[in-house]
Amino acid sequence: MSTLRLGDIAPDFQAETTQGTINFHEWLGDSWGVLFSHPADFTPVCTTELGTVANYVPEFTKRNTKVLALSVDGLESHKEWIKDINETQNTEVNFPIIADEDKKVANLYDMLHPNASDKFTVRSVFVIGPDKKIKLTLTYPASTGRNFDELLRVIDSLQLTANYSVATPANWKDGQDVVIAPAIPDSDIPAKFPKGHTPIKPYLRLTPQPNK
Repeated sequence: MSTLRLGDIAPDFQAETTQGTINFHEWLGDSWGVLFSHPADFTPVCTTELGTVANYVPEFTKRNTKVLALSVDGLESHKEWIKDINETQNTEVNFPIIADEDKKVANLYDMLHPNASDKFTVRSVFVIGPDKKIKLTLTYPASTGRNFDELLRVIDSLQLTANYSVATPANWKDGQDVVIAPAIPDSDIPAKFPKGHTPIKPYLRLTPQPNK
């Protein structure tokens, strides 16, 4: 299949998970979603990643975001692995992990990269909006663990820019000034951005984050 691109509808699927059978779009409902794959169970970097996500679930929940992991191992393997994750990462895995032994979902989302490995998934990340469209894709090699603080930062930006005519500058964090969209004429700024703005250049105009 062709590579999924930003703005595409995230493929729907039914899958067995550690929390029962889910239908992906139905499971997402009106929430945002993060779907992320792992090369295999009982691997060191994945163990730290799933433990980190478990500890970050309250932060994802604050952002109306559900998290869903995937590995091409089976359900019983997942359940045994969760015991190790909980023990070594001092957490409680409290989100579903897809058992994708037939690689159906991995292939649907192009998570298998033959040049990297014809057996394991790469560390793929998909952020999906309530409209079921793909908002972000990231692909890491198996050797590099993901930065989940960055994922939270991106979700903050995606949710902000979905509702206001702004963009977020480099290294932006929630609460910092944002960029007014170039399409907004100067004459409309006072009404749209009552907190005021700072013109740097005609094309670079900053304003305090509007939803704070």
